[in-house]
Amino acid sequence: MFYGATIWDPWLIVGQIVCIQCLYYLSLGLLLSLFVGTQVPRFTLNYFFNYSHLSASSFVGWCTIGAYFMNSLAGAGYLLVLIERAKKCLDFSATLYIIHLFFCLVYGGFPTTITWWIVNGCCLVITAVLGEWLCMRRELKDIPIRSTRLDV
Repeated sequence: MFYGATIWDPWLIVGQIVCIQCLYYLSLGLLLSLFVGTQVPRFTLNYFFNYSHLSASSFVGWCTIGAYFMNSLAGAGYLLVLIERAKKCLDFSATLYIIHLFFCLVYGGFPTTITWWIVNGCCLVITAVLGEWLCMRRELKDIPIRSTRLDV
């Protein structure tokens, strides 16, 4: 892909958003089942979307917070693979967490705990900054040019 003039393709953007959102919840589910699923008798969608489970007052709450932070690292990897442009990482990261906020609003109501806002805000920053850094490293790599030397 050449990084010159970009073509406005809304279907590509929507497809990228859907892919990142699906991968986000897939990896969050995997991490939550590893960190939290072993600690609780019944693992439900509450750990995804209910703000009360993100608390620093219990061990399960800390496990949930750890899963969210680990998932933000995975989100940066998704940006590297799917978005590939450093200047788009903040937009896609913010979109990811705004959609997550919307799902939380629908499922469990408005998040009223400061812990939920701090954890998701930090995860947004980690995803955006790390994704941007990874994409920038890829963009700044030298372009290999095969030398065709003609000896006459």
